[in-house]
Amino acid sequence: MSIDTPVELDGFRAVLSDLAAPDGAALAAASDRNGQLTKPPGALGRLEELAIWYAGWRGDARPAVTAPQVIVFAGNHGVAARGVSAFPADVTVQMVANFEAGGAAINQLARTFGARMDVHALELDRPTADFTTAPAMSEADCAAAMAAGWEAVDPGTDLLVVGEMGIGNTTSAAAIAAALLGGSAEEWVGRGTGLDEAGLVLKARVVAEGLARHRAVLGDPLQVLVCLGGRELAAMAGAILRARVLRVPVILDGFICTAAALALEKAAPGALDHCVAGHVSAEAAHGRMLASLGKEPLLSLGLRLGEGSGAALAIGVLKGAIACHSGMASFAEAGVSEG
Repeated sequence: MSIDTPVELDGFRAVLSDLAAPDGAALAAASDRNGQLTKPPGALGRLEELAIWYAGWRGDARPAVTAPQVIVFAGNHGVAARGVSAFPADVTVQMVANFEAGGAAINQLARTFGARMDVHALELDRPTADFTTAPAMSEADCAAAMAAGWEAVDPGTDLLVVGEMGIGNTTSAAAIAAALLGGSAEEWVGRGTGLDEAGLVLKARVVAEGLARHRAVLGDPLQVLVCLGGRELAAMAGAILRARVLRVPVILDGFICTAAALALEKAAPGALDHCVAGHVSAEAAHGRMLASLGKEPLLSLGLRLGEGSGAALAIGVLKGAIACHSGMASFAEAGVSEG
């Protein structure tokens, strides 16, 4: 499905109003095949559901994952100047260099599971505004970041993981979650890169100030992304939406990625039907966010790194599910009695 890259927020709204659906015939055929494989019914648990889900989105009852893509987006946040992170903003630039040199955890995981990895740094010399005093971005800046995410998706990919790097972005993600799901700032903030108690109190106060400053737009999920988000969060949202247009399944990463995706789901219920949750992170509010989306994580390993690392690790789970579904013999093929 070919759609030109939207250049304004209204263009993304239009895409969200007419979302692609999975292939019903492929879903039915994959489900039928699953019932004929040489195993007791349901013996592979969630792997069976995953394989059928993937088959439906790819339109192939016996699919294979051959071209996974991991994209890491980086952005700088003006709110970081409030002291909401244990690390200085300069670390964003330094980590981008590490990604490009192949030295980060996500590089190793992408390589391990056969994924192409791309890194997109988004105007790191122009941080977003401090969202306690102004909208984090203009509508034009947010749309441009979403468009960058949209265009970063390779049309030939068959599985997408999006990750992020941006000092201060757990503060942005917490503000988005509170805006879209309700509750107090204290319920959504976490320690991020390792805040102490005083830092956690400050972070909650900053999020509360942002919510109060932008209370007039909190009913519009894309405006929440504009006012409280960051370029890398907007880019992740754009990439996830592009994947939906292409019927490419997505594995969601942790707290920050899920917050970006949440804006799409709140703008158009069902917008994340092509997504599964790769893991639940150690950032305490992530589990609550996933529960609100009805997404059960594939892994729970206490990860809190970001970068797309938990989702990249889950590529192995999904590949295993599809390998079993597509590669196993049926009872008839194997000459095994069904009992």
